[in-house]
Amino acid sequence: MKRTDLQSLAEDRLDDAQALLHAQRWTAAYYLLGYAIECALKACAARQFQQDTVPEKTVVNDYYTHSIDRLLNISGVKVALQAAVAADPAFAVNWNTVRDWSVDSRYNVLITEIKAREMFDAVADQTSGVLTWLRTQW
Repeated sequence: MKRTDLQSLAEDRLDDAQALLHAQRWTAAYYLLGYAIECALKACAARQFQQDTVPEKTVVNDYYTHSIDRLLNISGVKVALQAAVAADPAFAVNWNTVRDWSVDSRYNVLITEIKAREMFDAVADQTSGVLTWLRTQW
């Protein structure tokens, strides 16, 4: 998969989540917002791969995970993200909201409107949103 495909997927999942919020489908919206971040981190990680070079096995294995923290570790943006967290309290709150997501949230039928909208804001806020920031890194 190309890095640009992952970027497009991140944007598409954000749009899908917004439509689901409008339809009051809180659990699905929450899940897709986390998936958008997963795709964005994978797009950042894809920048680390070099043509004609086989990456370390742990990097490849972590690329195929759904863990936000493991993806952050291979993304090449961890240090910059930590600096952004330290510099912007709103971004820090948003990052903490996003990093609580897991792929298992797709089974959580108890996601509330408040939690889904908080996740949307954490991902999409134009000033301090996590996806907003990741776009500058991918």
